Amino acid sequence: MTANLENPIFTDTDKAREFLEAVRWPNGPICPHCGSVEGNHRLEGKASRPGLYQCNACHGQFSVTVGTVFERSKIKLNIWLLATHLLTSSKKGMSSHQIHRMLGVTYKTAWFMTHRIREAMKTGTLGPMGGQGGFVEVDETFIGQREDTPKRRGHHHKRKVLSLVDRNTGQARSVVVDSLTAKAIGPILKANIARDSILMTDEAGQYQKLGKEFAYHFFVRHADDQYVSGLDPKVHTNTIEGFFSIFKRGMKGVYQHCGERHLHRYLAEFDFRYNNRTALGVDDEQRATRALKGIEGKRLTYRRTGSRAN
Repeated sequence: MTANLENPIFTDTDKAREFLEAVRWPNGPICPHCGSVEGNHRLEGKASRPGLYQCNACHGQFSVTVGTVFERSKIKLNIWLLATHLLTSSKKGMSSHQIHRMLGVTYKTAWFMTHRIREAMKTGTLGPMGGQGGFVEVDETFIGQREDTPKRRGHHHKRKVLSLVDRNTGQARSVVVDSLTAKAIGPILKANIARDSILMTDEAGQYQKLGKEFAYHFFVRHADDQYVSGLDPKVHTNTIEGFFSIFKRGMKGVYQHCGERHLHRYLAEFDFRYNNRTALGVDDEQRATRALKGIEGKRLTYRRTGSRAN
């Protein structure tokens, strides 16, 4: 089901606030200052701004945006919800320039908004992938040039991304790495993949040693144009290659350029949409709501993001 852009939560600030309160506080308002859930009441009257609550325990005042990535924003809440919907429902992302044109905010504001929404998309610490003989595909890709490394042959000067896809659950997890040696990526694989999993990779040398850490390790020889094993059709890395194709089309076709210090945020965005895609039964409205559930406990100031140009 696709969200209706004429939905009042995208056009009316009060409706947007009520919707966000229902998403963040399904069982009633929770004080972000002390965590109290008892007796928090809405302040009424002309002296109080709409949506302001007071905690009976600590007497602190708060609204639904306090303690979230939306805190202290001068952007209307309905604009925030619309921007969240647009960014989460576009398979390959949506540029800040497009957000700026569609929502009527400045480019600088749109750029900052999209980074705050990406912050909400971060899932944090997750359990190991695979397990009980489950298949986990691992591969690396390269995107753009490192800012501190002169260009030369090979991949040394390029930014490196390592991704893992749990073939059984359809979940992806990506991380920016400085090196693709076994020493560098070994701890990442051990921390994110259950030891009783089956590892699927290409023939890259670093995986030959690391594969011994798991129940089984199978690989295909891409250098020989082998993409599926002739002995077992389950032996392939086509799932993760499909994930990379979406990521590359989005980064090159939509965003075109990404500053090195922001790459991890774009990875969080593409991981989030892939992990909440239609093929897994998640529609646009549900995906946006899941992103809104991630706004809590996260702050991203403009200073922390660095230059708006990238």
